[in-house]
Amino acid sequence: MLFSDHSEESPRRSNNRPLRVPGPRLRALGFIAVVLTTTAYGIAVMFDILRANGITLLEGSILILFAVAFAWITAAFWTAMVGFTLRLFQLDPLTLRRQRTPRTDGMPIATRTAVVMPVYNEHTVRVIAGVEATCESLAATGAADKFDFYLLSDSTDAAIATREKAAWGALQQRLAGAFRGRLLYRRRASNTGRKPGNIADFCRRWGTYYEFMIVLDADSVMTGAAMTSLVRAMQANPQAGLIQTVPIPVRQQTMFGRFVQFASEVYSPMLATGLSFWQTGAANYWGHNAIIRVQAFTEHCGLPTLAGAPPFGGEILSHDFVEAALLRRSGWQVYLFPELQGSYEEIPDNILDFVKRDRRWAQGNLQHLKLLAAPGLRPLSRLNFLLGATAYLSSLLWLVMLALSSADAIEQALTGTQFFTSGYQLFPDWPIVKTGEIASLVSITIGMLLLPKILGVVLCLLQPHHRQAFGGTARLLRSSFIETAFSVLIAPIMMTYHAYFVVSILLGQPVSWGPQERMGRRVTLPEALRYTFAATLGGLIWGGAVWILAPQFFWWLLPVLLGLLIAAPLVCLSSSPTLGKALHRCGVFLAPSETKPPMVLQRLQQLISARQENSLQPDWLPSLPPVRYREMPSQCLARRSRVKGYYWHFWARRRT
Repeated sequence: MLFSDHSEESPRRSNNRPLRVPGPRLRALGFIAVVLTTTAYGIAVMFDILRANGITLLEGSILILFAVAFAWITAAFWTAMVGFTLRLFQLDPLTLRRQRTPRTDGMPIATRTAVVMPVYNEHTVRVIAGVEATCESLAATGAADKFDFYLLSDSTDAAIATREKAAWGALQQRLAGAFRGRLLYRRRASNTGRKPGNIADFCRRWGTYYEFMIVLDADSVMTGAAMTSLVRAMQANPQAGLIQTVPIPVRQQTMFGRFVQFASEVYSPMLATGLSFWQTGAANYWGHNAIIRVQAFTEHCGLPTLAGAPPFGGEILSHDFVEAALLRRSGWQVYLFPELQGSYEEIPDNILDFVKRDRRWAQGNLQHLKLLAAPGLRPLSRLNFLLGATAYLSSLLWLVMLALSSADAIEQALTGTQFFTSGYQLFPDWPIVKTGEIASLVSITIGMLLLPKILGVVLCLLQPHHRQAFGGTARLLRSSFIETAFSVLIAPIMMTYHAYFVVSILLGQPVSWGPQERMGRRVTLPEALRYTFAATLGGLIWGGAVWILAPQFFWWLLPVLLGLLIAAPLVCLSSSPTLGKALHRCGVFLAPSETKPPMVLQRLQQLISARQENSLQPDWLPSLPPVRYREMPSQCLARRSRVKGYYWHFWARRRT
């Protein structure tokens, strides 16, 4: 099968045998060679175009920026191509063997595993519901006695901490049958070191009791089958220090959230397969939904404090990349299992909250540039650092390159050089005819951006049951077209935000570390205007200057300018749950996690809905056990008045 469905099954790889990864160095060298060759070709074509009229200092700068940005696109393109080929022919990205139909994995679990969830001022109802759904799924596998759950609180808000402790106590009562004495809560007095410090504190206190730990985020949910498969994979591969799954976004309601959810379901498996192929045992760690060998992590993953002041110095923000690199430096393998189903997460469901999270990641990834020369790191770990930083630097490079190209077009227009002799002319008339090369370069760039999207859809279409999970052929094609169009519209907004983040970091402005918005909210138009006004104003000035001074070049910039000019209404509308629900009714952005949801997600939704629909359980009182609600008088359940609701709140608190 190209894809397994979203049921709670074991992965296709048999975990009874250790992995044998043929030719890891040859794969990495081959991938790098193909990327460099493609990049060199693009640079050569661009150089040939620019030198037609003599390369100026401005055009030389454009060439350098283009080289870096084009290399980033090329690396992503070839990763997708490798992933498509492997999934098309049903080949395992690590062993390169034919993938078979899943079979029952009979390896007994012979060790204890800690499931740790660090939280920081999170929404208590959502956290507890996620843990409860995961625990129930694990109990259904019959292996619950091999796992202990830890809620590791770093919450600084005393009221939230009180709710956490009370809700955890109620959860212990509800799950006493399968997890008696194995649901543990710990709150630190000081959140020193943030999340890495939280995990390190757990390892110092309890790490010696466990061979493995599965790290979850506050919004993570995993099936019991996925967790037991991870444990068996670690048992079968004693050289593995970490195995990472591919978390799929779920439970999205807004247009933007559903857009990201759909794109992840279609493209992430293919891209992850390509990454797993060339990274082999030097894959990245994404900070959650992964299993880690505790002893290896404790001995080798102590994070250094970078020299200097933030943002480039101080504590490492993107700690996960560094921890994977440190494990690899110490001889441990870090694997990515793209075929493992049952790993889920939630994401910020509007553009503003999404890019706020990116701001912290941007600083953390740029910090990695200081670690490129760290002694002992493997070459692929250094490459991962470089690619992670380039992911954000490329936005600044593209923006500067577009600005320099506009300046060059204006300069040529002011000096009387006429490259555009007729209205609405697509390609310029160079003194030496370069129209063919320009068309070739433009086509190659657009093709490398769009072809992975097309191939991701092709893989879904080739599998009938998977195609139906997206709503059928017509709905899948319609959704992919809308996803591509929306990607084009928001690309200038994201480029501008990321460029601003990089510039602010370079100017020495550190990021603040606050709790992540996970429960979703609608962005009002005034708020959207406040956060997009500068980009829109810049787009107006930019577009106006080009329209007046070099009007033919304006049409080349129009896709970029359009996204900037409509940024505010785009941010506002895409955060609307009403629009998201309307798209769902029309069959747009349907995803397998909602059309064929696994039991763990169904249970999660039931738990959250039960608490949200019961108006007598506010967020500040999430810990009342279900028996309290069954004992409530029927007349109280029927009454929804505000006064009587508050009366019940205080009466219930006295009873507990």
